[in-house]
Amino acid sequence: MPQHPVTAIIMATLLEAEPFIEALALQKETDRPCAIYRRENVVLLISGLGKANAAMATTCACLTFKPKLICNLGAAGATKDSLPLGSIHQINKVTEPDRPDLTNGKPHVTHPQTLPEFEIAILATHDRPIKTLEERREIAHYADLCDMEGAAIVQAAEKFGIPCLLFKFVSDTPHPDEQDNILERIKDLRSPFCSFFVNSVLSKL
Repeated sequence: MPQHPVTAIIMATLLEAEPFIEALALQKETDRPCAIYRRENVVLLISGLGKANAAMATTCACLTFKPKLICNLGAAGATKDSLPLGSIHQINKVTEPDRPDLTNGKPHVTHPQTLPEFEIAILATHDRPIKTLEERREIAHYADLCDMEGAAIVQAAEKFGIPCLLFKFVSDTPHPDEQDNILERIKDLRSPFCSFFVNSVLSKL
């Protein structure tokens, strides 16, 4: 049972999380059910890729640490050329194209909390990577970004009545030359993203 209000950060991969672990001086606690790093009032969980892993990590965070807030942070692919590499966006709507609403057949929609004064974008969450230009053009009709975890984290947090914020940085775009070497690009962009979140968001929570 934490003795201070905890902010829980959930990220998909260690690659994305490494600058946060260093900047926030987090210490590793365990590898099960997922890798967990923490200090007194911040805990970071590395969920692994995909909705199921994301939902389980969020549930673990809620039950174990009873956080005041959950933040899902990480890389996302842009569906439009207007969102440049490295740009950072707060998510105000998440759609699931591979999970239709049974009442109307449209993609399931959830709405995370938002903070004022940050650039807003709509996120599409799929359980598989979106790689082709054609897929991105289709998703661009209803979302600006795509990932594999966001929707599950928002919904799991809602089950526990815990507010959830999502911030994503663009790691790849529809431009053909930017479809390769995404891991190297994440390495280049993750530290500026960490600095943004620690200095502009976490310091104000």
